[in-house]
Amino acid sequence: MKTILITGGTRGIGLATALRFSENDWNVYITSRKDENLTEILNNHPNLKGFVANADSEEAAIETCENIVKETESLDVLINNAGTNPSGGSILDVEISRIQKTWDVNLLGPLLWTRAAVKAGLKESVINVASVGGIKPAPYMGAYNVSKAGLIYMTKQLAMELAPNIRVNGIAPAVVKTKLSSMLWENDEQASADLHALKKLGTPEDISNLMYFLSSKEASWITGEVVTIDGGFLL
Repeated sequence: MKTILITGGTRGIGLATALRFSENDWNVYITSRKDENLTEILNNHPNLKGFVANADSEEAAIETCENIVKETESLDVLINNAGTNPSGGSILDVEISRIQKTWDVNLLGPLLWTRAAVKAGLKESVINVASVGGIKPAPYMGAYNVSKAGLIYMTKQLAMELAPNIRVNGIAPAVVKTKLSSMLWENDEQASADLHALKKLGTPEDISNLMYFLSSKEASWITGEVVTIDGGFLL
């Protein structure tokens, strides 16, 4: 049985992905920064396992990855899913502390968890959750988008450094109906959907399907790619 670790796995894309892998007989670990959120999910989904860990904590990353390998003797796939955006507004005006937190979680975090996983013996692949915001600028999303642009580049850098043994890929979603993105769609969902050529928002399950493919043997010759999954947003 293969083992996967998904950071930020208690809701949205992370939870949908955890359930997708669990349903296909993977050994699934998730992280959460809040104990109560993790406890609720693990109680509702006993096939999942998890740890309380902040996404931007090197100590938590190292401890979590080491504990998983001790328990399972294996860590096959890491998905860097945890993200935040407390920095909405002009990048010229937002408090620097909020920008720093955004970059710590969204950019430094994936590096910390990748380093920890590799040192613990990661076997197969890393998937980073980026965003179309890392490809195309948008109003009020500057700090977040810069962090995702950096993550896109870092995905390629890590793919080069970890080849040939570990594949590293990313995904770049447009607006997916999650709590994190709620400010982009909850006031007028149809207007937000109309920005996409397919006239609908993404779902966490749409993203989890791509995650599963990129972790499978069918994707064994794919590395250094960031796959856009955006319902035609960039068209």
